[in-house]
Amino acid sequence: MGSDSTSYRSIVAIVGDLVRLRVATPESGKSTRVRLDDLAVLVSGDGTTRRLAQVIDIRDEQVSMQVFDGTKGLATDVSVQFLGHPMQVTYSANILGRIFDGRGKPMDHGPALDFDSQVEIGGPTVNPMRRVLASRMIRTGVPMIDLFNCLVESQKIPVFSVSGEPYNAFLGRIGTQADADIIVFGGMGLGFDDFYSFRQTFEDQGSFARTVMFVNQASDSIVERLLVPDMALAVAERFAVEEGKRVLVLLTDMTAYADALKEIGIANERVPSNRGYMGDLYSQLARRYEKACDYAKGGSVTILAVTTMPGNDVSHPVPDNTGYITEGQFYLHDGQLDPFGSLSRLKQLVIGKQTREDHSQVMNTMIRLYSGAVEAEQKQAMAFDLSDYDQQLLQYGQLFRQHFMSLDVSMPLEQALDKGWQLMAQCFRAEQLLMKPELIDKYYPTEMAGSLETV
Repeated sequence: MGSDSTSYRSIVAIVGDLVRLRVATPESGKSTRVRLDDLAVLVSGDGTTRRLAQVIDIRDEQVSMQVFDGTKGLATDVSVQFLGHPMQVTYSANILGRIFDGRGKPMDHGPALDFDSQVEIGGPTVNPMRRVLASRMIRTGVPMIDLFNCLVESQKIPVFSVSGEPYNAFLGRIGTQADADIIVFGGMGLGFDDFYSFRQTFEDQGSFARTVMFVNQASDSIVERLLVPDMALAVAERFAVEEGKRVLVLLTDMTAYADALKEIGIANERVPSNRGYMGDLYSQLARRYEKACDYAKGGSVTILAVTTMPGNDVSHPVPDNTGYITEGQFYLHDGQLDPFGSLSRLKQLVIGKQTREDHSQVMNTMIRLYSGAVEAEQKQAMAFDLSDYDQQLLQYGQLFRQHFMSLDVSMPLEQALDKGWQLMAQCFRAEQLLMKPELIDKYYPTEMAGSLETV
């Protein structure tokens, strides 16, 4: 639908950053002048002030719009002209290595992109007939992911964490180490230090040239906060479909996105549901996460998104709804990825098929032994007598945390598998591992057996 040249001066209320006006319902057979998510320009009576707004609700003849720059200084005599299209974002090869704000405008003082193509954001998810089953692994260099919970192309998976944890630094590190073709970053409600840290990380590690960033800072409009995921995903889809790229989308923080949804919903007088969040929270999150896809004729879009849990409460509406949508989760707390709470539901599609034959056995055995180490530590804390096997488990637990669970550890998958064998050989005899004999014969480093030394 093209631009509607009609200007409306029928504002009935200004509430916070919301403007409500009356638009007559079109006669039967005529196209509607206003659609949900369409953009509009508000012009003051003297023509000196122009502000962009987005339609967020339509009820009969009343249209509610959220003004991007706020309503301060606006009077009810402003004229409103609808542009006839939703928000658009620039898409071309020129956006790589660039930083955009929550409206899709360059904020890095680079060259203008006015003549590059524009694509609409927030479109429908991909037809299931155009999808293929996930079958390829994205290597991140993080052993707690690559070895124990593989990240698979087209997967949608959150990082559950709490305020104060280094989840943004962790996300940035994955972005620089992942073997994806394109990194699309979407930041929502970021403090300047976090924004600067992401940018510096991408630049220092040499991955900025294949990265595009969309950033909404904490001081920016919350309307822009809602647009960031849609812009990032629209660009990611284009790279995947039109250029066949393997795209990794990094989003932080989806709880800030949900809080923005709640704030706008309350301002629009919608009835809240659970803990003040709107009843459509699940569908709003699902619309974004379901953009993750492995295209039958193209590349793939993989989504890794941080979701903070207020009060470390996993039953909070945002992580609770997220868990029903996504294909697993990574739990980050105490500066470590929790091997028990973390889960990748698609890892079985690549383990042993795209990875080494011993991957599954090493993964399961190491987690089983670490579980035993945690139990042995509990026994030790309660002053129980410890057996020789308990002492082996305690030693193993210390080495496991040091060489695998620390967020600073980085190594390729094959090196992580070899390190796992070395660690187990240091603490346990071959027969104690309860693994397939043919794998023990091939991979167990007998020269290190029982050394109990730090590798």
